[in-house]
Amino acid sequence: MKKYVIIGNGTAAVGCVEGIRSVDKKSKITIISEEKHAVYSRPLISYYLEGKTDLHRMKYRGDSFCEDNDCRVLYGTRAVSIDPEKKLVALNDGAKLDYDALCVATGSRPFVPPFEGLETVEKKFSFMKLDDALALEGTLTKVARVLIVGAGLIGLKCAEGIRDRVGEITVCDLADRVLSSILDADCAKIVQERLEANGLHFLLGDTAVRFEKSKAVMKSGKTVEFDVLVLAVGVRANTELVKEAGGNVNRGIVVDEKLQTTLPCVFAAGDCAEGFDASIGANRVLAILPNAYLQGHAAGVNMAGGKACFDNAIPMNSIGFFGYHIMTAGAYDGEMIEEKTGSGVKRFFIGENRLKGYILLGEVERAGIYTSLIRERTPLDTIDFDLMKKVATNMIYSEKERRKTFGDVV
Repeated sequence: MKKYVIIGNGTAAVGCVEGIRSVDKKSKITIISEEKHAVYSRPLISYYLEGKTDLHRMKYRGDSFCEDNDCRVLYGTRAVSIDPEKKLVALNDGAKLDYDALCVATGSRPFVPPFEGLETVEKKFSFMKLDDALALEGTLTKVARVLIVGAGLIGLKCAEGIRDRVGEITVCDLADRVLSSILDADCAKIVQERLEANGLHFLLGDTAVRFEKSKAVMKSGKTVEFDVLVLAVGVRANTELVKEAGGNVNRGIVVDEKLQTTLPCVFAAGDCAEGFDASIGANRVLAILPNAYLQGHAAGVNMAGGKACFDNAIPMNSIGFFGYHIMTAGAYDGEMIEEKTGSGVKRFFIGENRLKGYILLGEVERAGIYTSLIRERTPLDTIDFDLMKKVATNMIYSEKERRKTFGDVV
């Protein structure tokens, strides 16, 4: 009987448990959960504030998940160190857990720059965890002025979630456009116009540099009065446990295609891990929910002595703001080819006879076909490229390939 320990209780941890149990039905699994909540879907915290879901429906697995998988969860507990030689995890309460195989699924944390005067702000929040959303919720009023520092995914989803519960929302960002990590300038402009039509105000190419209680002094010299401050500048992978134990760490915990770290019997998965990105042919952190689950599952299988390889991950985002949908995937290098649609635009990035990336605004149906082309590195001269640009359909493949991939449905 093996002893498995998982540090973290998010999406990657669920994948890890299910990966272990696909091979080993009986051995002991212990989950160390710094949060006191059962595992939930973090992207839903904005929908909770918006009233579109509730705490029960936010759960990532059912109430019996841990019992069904014979897992012990240590809620409100934090791992403070790993001893890879003795195979021990030390906890903040002084206890130590021994393991045969360990998965580090510690996720990420908000990055907060050293703003001058930040300590003078009474109502300031991050927006990554359920506890952040619950704390923020307690300050929302119909007349509250909210300043969100950061026009990325986290900041904008927060803005959407609270828009109808506050008086005014201003979003600032040092970048010159919204969603600068996933959209080019033209697409960002289209999305910004949609957001502004729904009542958001933007200060782009500008950001707060100093706070004076309920006033932000911007880099440009402008001032913004606010009642509530949300800091959504960015995130950092939680790599310290592995780094301090002597493991290889860059922006994330370096893992191979089996999700094995450079420490013996120690794996890593999710937002803390730096794995292979098939779209660029190099390692990097891919902090997205589907990737976290798949990494965790592969890690679990390998921890239990099975064989799993996860080497075709690519960056993907599927989001929506006020009913307007956006999907992106892959890398944006090579030739850009654009197709206008009724409600938006499709941009495809082509290089080396393959689809390397895409941006879809408005019409995102069946985008998985485009994603598959990127993952599988499908040569474009083997499909109907002109049809592909206009519509995502299995008909872009030859009849032979359709029969091979989809069976008799052609």
